[in-house]
Amino acid sequence: MTHTLHLTVQHPHPGIAIATIVGDVDVHTAPTLRSGALEIIQQGHPRLVLDLAPVGFCDSAGLSAIIGIWHAAQEAGGSLSLAAVPNRLMRMLSMTGVDSLLPVHATTADAVAALTDSPPASANR
Repeated sequence: MTHTLHLTVQHPHPGIAIATIVGDVDVHTAPTLRSGALEIIQQGHPRLVLDLAPVGFCDSAGLSAIIGIWHAAQEAGGSLSLAAVPNRLMRMLSMTGVDSLLPVHATTADAVAALTDSPPASANR
């Protein structure tokens, strides 16, 4: 397990960001994930896709960070989608029921397509 986490961000469309997470998401790195994602949302990208393909490990602290990011995105009138979720993390999402709250896509392209095919959450209010 590594104690470093890196986020790289792409902006494929206005208001949408893809954050690729590289590293393990655990008690040591979850705060970095949460603060990085919240900064992206606050910068005007409330529809966020987390690309989890490079994540080797995620514990309950990481899951808690993902749920916190989901809440922050909703409060900003946006959404959180997960892409390329590793099998081990997908099992955790399924066991906890989080997979019923968050859209999970096979690829980031699928996640972005789903976001661009639907209006932002704030437009539905």
